[in-house]
Amino acid sequence: MIKEALFYSKILLFGEYGIIQDSMGLSIPYKAFRGELKFSSENFEAKEKSQKALNEYATHLQNLVNEPGFHAKIDVKALKNDIEKGMYFDSTIPQGFGVGSSGAIVAAIYDKYATNKFGQSKEEIGKNEIVELKEIFGKMESFFHGKSSGIDPLICYLKLPILIKGKSDLGTVGIPASNDSSAEEGAIFLLNSGTPGETQPMVNIFMEKMKQEGFRNMIKSQFKKYNDECINAFLKGDTKPLFKNLKNLSGLILDNFKPMIPKTFHKIWKQGLESNAYYLKLCGSGGGGFVLGFTQDLEKAKSLLKNHELEVIYKF
Repeated sequence: MIKEALFYSKILLFGEYGIIQDSMGLSIPYKAFRGELKFSSENFEAKEKSQKALNEYATHLQNLVNEPGFHAKIDVKALKNDIEKGMYFDSTIPQGFGVGSSGAIVAAIYDKYATNKFGQSKEEIGKNEIVELKEIFGKMESFFHGKSSGIDPLICYLKLPILIKGKSDLGTVGIPASNDSSAEEGAIFLLNSGTPGETQPMVNIFMEKMKQEGFRNMIKSQFKKYNDECINAFLKGDTKPLFKNLKNLSGLILDNFKPMIPKTFHKIWKQGLESNAYYLKLCGSGGGGFVLGFTQDLEKAKSLLKNHELEVIYKF
């Protein structure tokens, strides 16, 4: 397969749950995990499992393309023919870990089988096209999650960071380059809970909580404020206000999103807040999968988290 056929995972740095309520969001591609559509004449368990899922997805797409509000033309017949010829989705993206496993599949299918696709030149794609792509991808990904914003497939497809300011106000954005050549000081990292999470049950919990006036007020005032300030500071490369707001955001999540935080992380979440060595936040919907960590002293964070698998994804 040519290089362009690779689709990377994504990481939502900021905006989990908040983007449902019009907070800002910032999502970036993450190249450590990837997937691609491949052909193989051999039979093996991963291929058979993938083909079964792709066949079920093709049926979903067949129904979707006949809906009047769906604006993409997907060649479902060609997709089914290719599956019969031995095509499967070869992926290293872990499922249920908040890094866009289903988003990569949607992006790959759209890229290969959409006959009227946007983004032939992905660097020059306009804001209106991005919004329409998001809507298309949301409907395509609904097969996996029941309801989808379309953000994950959008990141996987464009392979560029996306800044979300509202449901119809989003676009590509430049982020400060990771300082990989410097001494290890500050970093963003992933912690692995070891167990997958499911998006829909976590979203259901959130929507139930939103029925409570106190929780609604917290989201609209405190959560939105800290989240949006984190994004603004990160994009400016200004670490002082970033970590001040990160601490507030991390504490707010610990106090109000406990069901979404894997139980094995409750203690170390609090440890980070008390020591100021690192701050943790949800990576996606939570419930399992990865948790995001931010630190200004990577060696100190590694020491305190020595019993946990820590994967650095960005250096300050």
